[in-house]
Amino acid sequence: MLDPNWVFLSAALGLAGSTRYAIAMLTGTARPNLVTWVLWAVAPLIGFFAQLSAGVGLAAVLTLAAGLGPLLVVVSALVTGHPRSTIGPFDIVCAVIAVAALVVWIGFDAAATAVVFAVGADATAALPTIRKAWSDPDSENLLFYVLVGLGATITLLTLDSWAPSDWAFAVYILALSLVLVGVVVTTRRAACVRASRRS
Repeated sequence: MLDPNWVFLSAALGLAGSTRYAIAMLTGTARPNLVTWVLWAVAPLIGFFAQLSAGVGLAAVLTLAAGLGPLLVVVSALVTGHPRSTIGPFDIVCAVIAVAALVVWIGFDAAATAVVFAVGADATAALPTIRKAWSDPDSENLLFYVLVGLGATITLLTLDSWAPSDWAFAVYILALSLVLVGVVVTTRRAACVRASRRS
């Protein structure tokens, strides 16, 4: 087990990834889905306060960083008006489901149950970005997901309690990062193979 203070490195990695994503968006090499990124900001920030009320220690720092990073991307996208993906019916349905999960989550008195609903809301919010990464892998910044996944791994290695409220969000962040890295790498590789066959 790592010293709990390593969680600050994990938070720094997540924030560095978000900053890199915001820069990539400003240069036009990343196009965020704002439905996902708004909910990725809101759900972890609420989750952070739920973890505080559950008595979660330094592991909550990752959750706080997981909310602040996407907030930086959303603010950058709105202020600058740089490229971002269009929002369609699928995005709206996912947003409604995620918001409903957040409302149910906020209504729970039990912080541990609230953290589980936060993960569910955040995962639903991720669906439009997973779909976009599959259809347009070049619109995503791979380094962001690598850094966030590395940060989640460090956080998990610092835990000395295995109550769900302690580990659920970090496990989810790691799993989501692995999925998105896998989708982007696989679809980019398949596009390169198709391009080489045509030439």
